[in-house]
Amino acid sequence: MVRAADIRCSHYDAYRFFTPAAVPLNRLRPTPQGRVGLEQPGCLHVSMDLYRWAYQLGPLVPGSLLLDCFELARDVRVLDMRASPYDLTELGLEPVAVETAAGRAEYVAAQRAFAHRAAPLRTALLDLVRVTLAAAGLPVLTAAGTGIDRPSATTV
Repeated sequence: MVRAADIRCSHYDAYRFFTPAAVPLNRLRPTPQGRVGLEQPGCLHVSMDLYRWAYQLGPLVPGSLLLDCFELARDVRVLDMRASPYDLTELGLEPVAVETAAGRAEYVAAQRAFAHRAAPLRTALLDLVRVTLAAAGLPVLTAAGTGIDRPSATTV
């Protein structure tokens, strides 16, 4: 199934855990340096990263936004585990059979829903950073060409 799939993982933190045999099967070659330009809002891992960034920003982030980011990351992780090659039915997680057309469609629909849910959280975090930088008299960089401000449409 893996050899026949069109693998386009764009998230460096996920890609770095590919086995040596799986690396050449991925169309993309994510690197830490190219991360901002390559990652896209439809990626499950990018949505989970919103919690990491919210947590790292500490007191700048209102508790409600931190909680929303955590809940999103938790829910995304459940889909990620359900679509993994591991049988987690004993833990109450029904597999998403991504090797079938129906399973892939289920996964893509969930991926799109998560991207839509993540969009306002991403915007809120970016706004907090921009306001904080401006208040500190530091340059506020735009994300033109970086992918940060791309719409939340999922590219699968």
